Amino acid sequence: MPSQQGSPTVRRLRLGQELRLLRERNKLTGAKAAKELGWSASKVSRIEAARTMPSADDIKALVKLYRVDGGKFDELIGLLRDAEQRGWWEDYEEALPEEYTRFLGLEAEAICQRSWEPQIVPGLLQTEDYAREVILATRGIARITHSGVRSRVEARLDRQRRVLHRPEACRLTVVLDESVLMRRFGEPSVMREQMEHLLEISLLPHVKLHVLTLDSLHPVNTGPFIHLQFAAFDDVVYLEQLYTASFVEDLQLVAGYETAFEHIRAEALDEDESRVLIQRKAMVWRR
Repeated sequence: MPSQQGSPTVRRLRLGQELRLLRERNKLTGAKAAKELGWSASKVSRIEAARTMPSADDIKALVKLYRVDGGKFDELIGLLRDAEQRGWWEDYEEALPEEYTRFLGLEAEAICQRSWEPQIVPGLLQTEDYAREVILATRGIARITHSGVRSRVEARLDRQRRVLHRPEACRLTVVLDESVLMRRFGEPSVMREQMEHLLEISLLPHVKLHVLTLDSLHPVNTGPFIHLQFAAFDDVVYLEQLYTASFVEDLQLVAGYETAFEHIRAEALDEDESRVLIQRKAMVWRR
């Protein structure tokens, strides 16, 4: 984990989840709890959804209403204290979309990450030059400034250091479509370096890299997605589009994405076969 407290994003979500569970155990609706406290119903809803940070006084009022013992109160205050910490990704808030910074906060405490990518090398596995070329390719559409490009590249590299090389790093399984290895970004030398980097990363003990070949059966017709798994929090799936991003949190839908990923991985090459194919593509980019 990036800090002893863990990710403040996850702590905010856990705090909201704990307060919701306490309310439900007392058989209170959000509107009823709000009325008892003299609050608006939207305030209770925003706190439970981690859209608004409660104050210590808010938590005191809630635990009094929910008849919570001192130990549980201390736990909630501890979550609040940790939730108020800054995450490393907040240094890049001005350059990154809001939903993406939320994703980074969740990723910081994930114990397992599964990623399906049919279009580009995932950000966690990109070289600096490849990352720059990918961002530049959408600059005219997304209207990213020169400084914005620089900040996004820096954030991507910072993310790699903190996710791939942190103590007790999360287990990462990635399936790439073969077309990703063939779609050029920048000069051939950029692509060659990117292929060599994939080979290097694939040797990390906590990383599994697979390639779905073009002649393989494609069992699921879906775009890219990332499935995050946590030790003490429900799984989340992250979906990213050109202008927006969203999270899938419904447990049944998340399970569907997990099944989809396993179908794709089962059709892909194994790790050794994938490395052979990537090495072959690296040789092509040398020409």
